[in-house]
Amino acid sequence: MTFLITHFYEGGTEDEYRSVLATVHPGGKLPTGQLYHAAGRSDGGWLIAAVWDSEASYDKFFSDTLMPALPTIKGGFGGPPQQRSAEVSNLVTG
Repeated sequence: MTFLITHFYEGGTEDEYRSVLATVHPGGKLPTGQLYHAAGRSDGGWLIAAVWDSEASYDKFFSDTLMPALPTIKGGFGGPPQQRSAEVSNLVTG
């Protein structure tokens, strides 16, 4: 089932986001299983929303790619995100 995840990095900036993105989305390509990615400044930090083909695909990315990379990225976010998730019941695209 399609899966929605949001990550909020309190105090996060666009520069930190771009540093992380360059590492975890090399060449600007979405990771296997990620269907949609959007991000922007939010009150108090930086918000990322992503739609995945399944929760399993997201879990693999989170544990195998994102979390191991975060502490090693110069200029990246200082720690793990605040996270919310949902099974997608409606997805409308242009």
